[in-house]
Amino acid sequence: MSVVMDLDLKDKVALVTGASHGLGKTTSLLLASEGAKVVVNYRQSAERADEVVREIKDKYGAEAISAYADVGKEADVVPMFEKIDEAFGRIDILINNAAYCPTCQVADMTEQMWNYTLQVNLTGTFLCSREFVRRLLDRQQPGRIVNISSQAAFRGSTTGHAPYDASKGGIVSFTVSLAREVAQKNIMVNCVAPGLMHTEIMDKALRANMQKYIDRIPIRRIGKTEEIARMVVFLASNGSDYMTGATVDVSGGLAMR
Repeated sequence: MSVVMDLDLKDKVALVTGASHGLGKTTSLLLASEGAKVVVNYRQSAERADEVVREIKDKYGAEAISAYADVGKEADVVPMFEKIDEAFGRIDILINNAAYCPTCQVADMTEQMWNYTLQVNLTGTFLCSREFVRRLLDRQQPGRIVNISSQAAFRGSTTGHAPYDASKGGIVSFTVSLAREVAQKNIMVNCVAPGLMHTEIMDKALRANMQKYIDRIPIRRIGKTEEIARMVVFLASNGSDYMTGATVDVSGGLAMR
């Protein structure tokens, strides 16, 4: 018996949050390469988001739009989804990737710093998921959510990222809870926990002490965003039909579980 994997993403509408750079950008491009229509969310740079949209159109001939929202603010998230409704009339895939990661030891941390990190990372995941699920339930439509956590959710950090680590742990728990709620509606909710990869968040730390980080990883190198994005796109596709509530480690052996 011959089996050919078809991700079946052609003409699916996918929202990727925090998509103007890093893993979000790479995921957006990979989704487009599979024929998906992509909504490139951004908070800071409309120019960078528009560059991603142009690259999607030029390289893959796929439809794409940019959409502003601070995902931690309901007042931004709701209009973003309304914009998607107007542009495409539907949405099939949500990638909750947007993240904020301050560097500060707990003893020196302000309440505002702690709260804002959880607001963006955890509350943002909730708000986008809520708006997405509401639409799928109204349309009696299947869908896929992929949340981006981190190995920091399980390992913590010594470099002053406690609120980021806590928020990423919360995303793992939220994934399980939401997956249980909507599984019978054919809405699959999964999570990816990347290890170390080359992104803007990690750039300064990696440049300061690259070998320290490499020594932690069994395969002895830092990951590429493409390697993480391939798993994200798989979970967003029909290839993951029998998966929900799962957190998949893509960490070069850092997790080994």
